[in-house]
Amino acid sequence: MLNALQSVFSVIAMIALGFFLAKRKWFEGNSSALISRLVVSVALPAYMISNLMTSYDKAKLISMLPGLPIPFLAMLGSFLVASGLAVVLKVPKGRRGTFASMFSLANAVFIGLPVNLLLFGDESLPFALLYYIANTTVFWTLGTYLIASDGAIRSGRAKPSPVSAAGLKRILSPPLLGFIAAIFMIITGISLPKSIMDLCKYLGNMTTPLSMLFVGIVISRIELKKMRFGLDIAFVLAGRFLVTPFLIYLLMRGRDLPLLMKQVFLITSAMPAMTQTPILAEAYGADAEYAGIGTSLTTVLSMITIPIYMGFVGGIF
Repeated sequence: MLNALQSVFSVIAMIALGFFLAKRKWFEGNSSALISRLVVSVALPAYMISNLMTSYDKAKLISMLPGLPIPFLAMLGSFLVASGLAVVLKVPKGRRGTFASMFSLANAVFIGLPVNLLLFGDESLPFALLYYIANTTVFWTLGTYLIASDGAIRSGRAKPSPVSAAGLKRILSPPLLGFIAAIFMIITGISLPKSIMDLCKYLGNMTTPLSMLFVGIVISRIELKKMRFGLDIAFVLAGRFLVTPFLIYLLMRGRDLPLLMKQVFLITSAMPAMTQTPILAEAYGADAEYAGIGTSLTTVLSMITIPIYMGFVGGIF
């Protein structure tokens, strides 16, 4: 448990470093936009290729397919709940996509993966990555579209259409293209040279620190006196730590699935909001400060929720 908490503390420390350096005027002009572009267009696609191609083979992909619909259904159900709550809570229209993404999608790899490995051992890796596949797919399709719609509303542009050329470009983002390329190479048996895999690994390793530094930069720009922590932020917390895990539990209860898969899915669904949410909000002109607050707050509070889930997940099924 202590090791799992240390992984969360390291993330918070990186956010704090970004905050401190930003206050010291290290990031001026377009430097934060440069960081977001590096993460979205370079680091994340490389991470997809490096991570998936070193963790999966064709047989493993096929054997785990029966469990794949569960996280997809839970996330889509969570998006429906979040969309209804956004209307009831009167979340501003330029924030609703960002709200739904933070509510529904978890930090499945940067925090979820190390927590699962520390809690359940190496046997949990395939199931943790299965959740990650679903989480990544939904984020870089539905989540990206909704965040881009927030940006369009805030700037007065027409909302993007998911079936237009521009909408297709947003859906086929560099990280998702990297994900698709990795799956294709695994299925077809294509291997990349070691030099290319090493390059992807090194570039992919930038993802977490750059993302965390960016969150710290965004928070440093917030005028707390003007920032109101309304019910929408409280419900983001509820979505992350209660609603989505409960949907996962309902979908798995009574089903003939490996016990370890059920445990890994449940605890991964209760991880904090995805660290890329503020990155995308900045890239598409949505409310990056709002996304930074929600992402950071869920990350901080996960230091409390992770031990709680770790305490009872072993006996819940």
